[in-house]
Amino acid sequence: MDEAARDPVAGAAARRPDGLALVTADASLTWSEVHARVDEAARGVAERVPPGARVAIVLGNTIEFVTTYFGVLRAGRVAVPLNPAYPADERDFAVEDSGAALVITRAEECPRSAVRREMPLVKAGDLAVLLYTSGTSGRPKGAMLTHAALAANHDQLDAIDPAVVGPDDTVLLAVPLFHAYGLNTGLGSVAHHAATGVLVERFDPAASLEVIATRGVTVVMGVPGMFAAWSQQPGADIAMRPVRTAVCGAAPLAPADAARFSAATGRSVLVGYGLTETAPVLTTTAVSDRGKPGSIGRPLPGVSLLLRSADGQVLWRDGTPSPGEDLAELDLSVEDSAGTDPGEIVVRGANLFSGYWPDGRGGPDADGWWATGDVAYADGDGDLHLVDRLDELILVQGFNVYPAEIERVLETHPGVAESAVVGVPDAESGERPHAYVVAALDPPPTPAELQVFCAGQLARFKVPSIELVRELPHSATGKVRKRELSS
Repeated sequence: MDEAARDPVAGAAARRPDGLALVTADASLTWSEVHARVDEAARGVAERVPPGARVAIVLGNTIEFVTTYFGVLRAGRVAVPLNPAYPADERDFAVEDSGAALVITRAEECPRSAVRREMPLVKAGDLAVLLYTSGTSGRPKGAMLTHAALAANHDQLDAIDPAVVGPDDTVLLAVPLFHAYGLNTGLGSVAHHAATGVLVERFDPAASLEVIATRGVTVVMGVPGMFAAWSQQPGADIAMRPVRTAVCGAAPLAPADAARFSAATGRSVLVGYGLTETAPVLTTTAVSDRGKPGSIGRPLPGVSLLLRSADGQVLWRDGTPSPGEDLAELDLSVEDSAGTDPGEIVVRGANLFSGYWPDGRGGPDADGWWATGDVAYADGDGDLHLVDRLDELILVQGFNVYPAEIERVLETHPGVAESAVVGVPDAESGERPHAYVVAALDPPPTPAELQVFCAGQLARFKVPSIELVRELPHSATGKVRKRELSS
């Protein structure tokens, strides 16, 4: 791992000092200017907290976030990006749990110093970032990502041909930077390639399309809700003309939404899958069938992935073998077959986290493998399809019920805008599925009508009880926060 990988802004400034680095509605900076501001931030952080200290950054998608974040890393301290919209108790928990010695909540609090001082030598294996997971069960946990893990994901993405992001690209940075996807896949890629990043602090479908058109955005990184919103905007096809690559991550993109976006804009969408703990990208349709509906593709070069059954049997394996291994000899391919049963995704790669703060618990095993808790199957072409979270599995009289299957059925009903299915205790079956449904019509469909609809497409034990609600709680990237529904 070279110096540029540990300090991507310094590398970008060395390669393209006069290249446009960051653009906002009212400012723009070259890479040499960003480098200078990062230097001021690094010195300011070093004056205020000791090496290895955690610095919580509670800012939106702003230049101040960018320069403070890279300044913290350059100073050999640990960045803890947090959602500015967190409820006070959630933010306070992360600040206390991380032991943050400095908390930055406003631009004017960003550390700056003109005093020259020597910065510590930052090593590849040093902790760079603590990213708190969304906490689908229990309190959020801080995933520990090193400088090496962050850089490894860029190396893995760089091995894709054609490249997803390159030095001549202008990238829309509208996904929140406190999220692994926005932080490393978005901002990190911009710095890694010395490309141009267009910062959008608050997503608005019409306003963001205008930004794409006027700034000549060539790479759009978004979440499913963004693509769904863009597809409904007049003139989306014209606004998207500069775009050569559209990437969706952070949550599954419904095939219907992907089709609507493509029809409205003439642009297809690359779909990626990953987790905070993997810095974050693991698979993408960019290395398989780019247009297959519902697929999350195959592993990135440099990532090894297997599907494992509940009893520990390896159902399928793909990706980069360890020294001495031959994947062909394992005979686990599904090429020219009907595919596999669903199994838990287990991964290995240089982009994996070092476990959860503070003691590394829950990290990769001694052989480098880490179980994601997500369930997928491989189709006959060897392309992966995400099924559900393992911890959201509902056991009805011993039968596996995946909430996502029920949600997909419900959301084909014209009267359903959105749904979320959770397991609830049941005296007879142990558990049963219960669906929270947001109606798309007025008057809304009745619970009984929706149950009849489900019964026509699902086994009887999968038919949920129905509860109509006005809205569902969402994370900043659009995922339904099911913990809040079942708590």
